[in-house]
Amino acid sequence: MIQLRLVALAALLCSLPSADGGKVLVVPVDGSHWVNMKVLIQELHSRGHEITVIRPRNSWFIKAESHLYQSIDLGDVTEHDASFFDHFMTRMLQYRRDFHISTTAFFKAGEETMKMLYDAHKAMVDLMEEIFEDVKLMQSLQEAKYDVVLTDPCFGGGVLLAHRLGVPLVFNVRWTIMAEGHGTIAPSPLSYVPIPGAELTDKMTFWQRVKNVVLALFVLTNQAKVHESLYTPFVHRHFGPDVHYNDLVQAADIWLMRTDFTFEFPRPTMPNVVYMSGFQCKPSKPLPQHLEDFVQSSADHGVIIMSLGTLVGSLPEDIAEHVAAAFAQLPQRVIWKHAGKRPSTLGNNTLLLDWLPQNDLLGHPKTRVFVAHGGTNGVQEAIYHGVPIVGLPLMFDQDDNLFRMRVRGVAKVMDIGTLNKDNFLEALKAVLYEPSYRENMQKLSRLHRDQPMKPLDRAMFWIEFVMRHKGAAHLKTNSYKMSWIQYHSIDVIALLLVSSVVLLLICILTVKCLCCKVFGWMKEKRD
Repeated sequence: MIQLRLVALAALLCSLPSADGGKVLVVPVDGSHWVNMKVLIQELHSRGHEITVIRPRNSWFIKAESHLYQSIDLGDVTEHDASFFDHFMTRMLQYRRDFHISTTAFFKAGEETMKMLYDAHKAMVDLMEEIFEDVKLMQSLQEAKYDVVLTDPCFGGGVLLAHRLGVPLVFNVRWTIMAEGHGTIAPSPLSYVPIPGAELTDKMTFWQRVKNVVLALFVLTNQAKVHESLYTPFVHRHFGPDVHYNDLVQAADIWLMRTDFTFEFPRPTMPNVVYMSGFQCKPSKPLPQHLEDFVQSSADHGVIIMSLGTLVGSLPEDIAEHVAAAFAQLPQRVIWKHAGKRPSTLGNNTLLLDWLPQNDLLGHPKTRVFVAHGGTNGVQEAIYHGVPIVGLPLMFDQDDNLFRMRVRGVAKVMDIGTLNKDNFLEALKAVLYEPSYRENMQKLSRLHRDQPMKPLDRAMFWIEFVMRHKGAAHLKTNSYKMSWIQYHSIDVIALLLVSSVVLLLICILTVKCLCCKVFGWMKEKRD
């Protein structure tokens, strides 16, 4: 009997799928980017993979110790700590409030943002120089024999390290250096592919196309500034004078894109671009009892959720007073993630929390509206759960994210520089009581969910695919190895033009010679 049981157990074990784990080196970006990278790490860990995370010592969110991964602590990736970012955000908000009275404020905000990003990239390149020159560290990384490097190419550290180690590269990507990911890997005709920030759709008038081209030139100029002054010298020094940073980026095996076409406008893409929008979203779990009691006390009016993301704990006091006063005028209950001073206008219907279970609240059947800053993670969770948005964009890509929601009829977007109690209350009532906002968002949610495979499972498949096959070279185009002249077939067009001109000249000369002979023969005959 015991032998039969052992045989049955052996047969059962043999029937189980192989769970051999690989070795994954993760080079993340801090802040909200880490929030979604951690979701991938958790899933990889649950599948038996061994994960190592490279983190800066002064990281805001990436912990040195975790049961999910081992960590390698390095120097400071950025010159700016959390307090600097708080001051930066305060200045950006002040600039936004001045936009409507001064064009100078707009340019100052752009200039300061570019300087902050440039300094962060410089700190990253300086850190990578230290890593590459650390013989002991590089030897240990080589000896670890990682199967894949998983990184966010918003900063270039992971790209550089993967190519130095000769390890297949997978991106968790929405942005590359100062550009949207598609613009780096896929053809992006400016006639119908809007540049992020232009607040344009895929259907543009002539003057909108002019605006799109001008903005594209501006983006390319800023990219070139960072590439040429920071990344190009580093790449030439360590990979050779004929190698360019964009070559290393475009050589990545798989691009796990944190978006899809319920959010993007239709556009060209590439075989190695895999869409995983909403991979961090999941069905809601039951709320803690005190929150559930508060939500249920709303009766049929429902609940409004307000959160400004990972990095923004509170609004300036005067704006917070207007927001609180508007909430107090509504019959709904409000749950507001707010770490600042308690507004004096706060109503009895509003609950302030330092932290809230955003996904679980958005998935609650009584949630009516999501007041959000427009970060990608929050917008995707709102789409997943079908909750319309009142947007308060603050900085970076948030205006563009919320614009895409507004043109789909699922969001009302406020200018925080002109926000007051009355116009904020008007926006809340519009989204609460005009059925189209919720109906459109529910439709968007159905489109987003109607997939043959869950986005997170799709992401895992392709990461493990790269690990199994040591890359995905068959999905990569060689276009990045071509010069600009070759890519756009300028040399071919030039040859065809020259050939056409030569052929035309030959025809003209032939006709001219024939005419001369004919007229000469006719003249001789007359004579």
